[in-house]
Amino acid sequence: MANASGDFIWYELLTTDLGAAARFYGAVLGWRARSADGSDKGYRLFGTGETDVAGSMEIPVSQSPTGMRPMWLGYVAVDDVDAAVSRIVAAGGAKHLPPTDVPGVGRFAMVGDPQGALFYVMRGAVEGGTSTSFHPSKAGHCQWNELAAKEPTAALSFYGSHFGWEKGDAMPMGELGDYQFLDHHGQTFGALMRQPTEALPPRWMFYFGVEDIDAATATATREGAKLLDGPSEVPGGIFTSIVEDPQGATFGLVGPRKK
Repeated sequence: MANASGDFIWYELLTTDLGAAARFYGAVLGWRARSADGSDKGYRLFGTGETDVAGSMEIPVSQSPTGMRPMWLGYVAVDDVDAAVSRIVAAGGAKHLPPTDVPGVGRFAMVGDPQGALFYVMRGAVEGGTSTSFHPSKAGHCQWNELAAKEPTAALSFYGSHFGWEKGDAMPMGELGDYQFLDHHGQTFGALMRQPTEALPPRWMFYFGVEDIDAATATATREGAKLLDGPSEVPGGIFTSIVEDPQGATFGLVGPRKK
C-alpha cells in the first residue's frame, strides 16, 4: 500500500561521527550501513537486510554556529513540499532548510513546528512508492513516533491541520496531563505528551523495534550509550528503554522481554 500524505516515511541521524554511529547502531539494531549511491555529502544508509530504513549524515557545517546537537529526525510525506513549507511558516513554524531536490530520491525541506520541534517534509521521486521505515511490528524499523511539546493542545492542532493526524486513545499521566495517542488513516503511529522538563526544547523521539529489550539495552550501554530510562513496561506487554548514543543523539528501543 502506497504511503499517504502525513505518513512518516524516513528517519535520519545527524551525528558527529558516521563511522562510530554505524558501528553502534549495527551492534544494537543489527543495521548494516552503506554509502548512498551518488551522494557527495557522505550520506549513509542503514538497512535491516530486507530494506533501507534510515540514513545518517554529519551535522552540516552551516549548522555548527547554531549549536545543533546530534539528533534523530523524521520525514513526513506531503504532496507538495513547497506548499507545505509555506503553510508551516505561515502557521508560525520555521524553515531551516529550503526545498531541495535529490535526483532519484525526491524533494524535501527541514522545518520546525511553532514550538520548535524539528522534522522534514518530503515528496518521494517515485509515484505510489511505499516506505516501511515505520512499521509497528518489525524489529529494526521505527515502531513509535513520540512528540514532547510545551503546549500539547496547540501541537495537536498544528499537526492535525497540516497532516490530518487525529486524537486516538489517551493515558492519564498525572500533572503532565494525557499521553495522547496519534492516529492517521485508522492506524495509531505515535503519541503526543507534555515536555516533562522545561529546560529541554520540544522534540520528536523515535523508538526502534528490537527482539529482546534487555539484550538490546545491555548492548547499547556496553557500546557506550547512556541509559536514560528503562526498561519500562508499557501497554501491550512490551517494554521500552530510552538511551543517548555515544555521540549524544537520544532515541528509544521497544520490544518484548525474553526472560
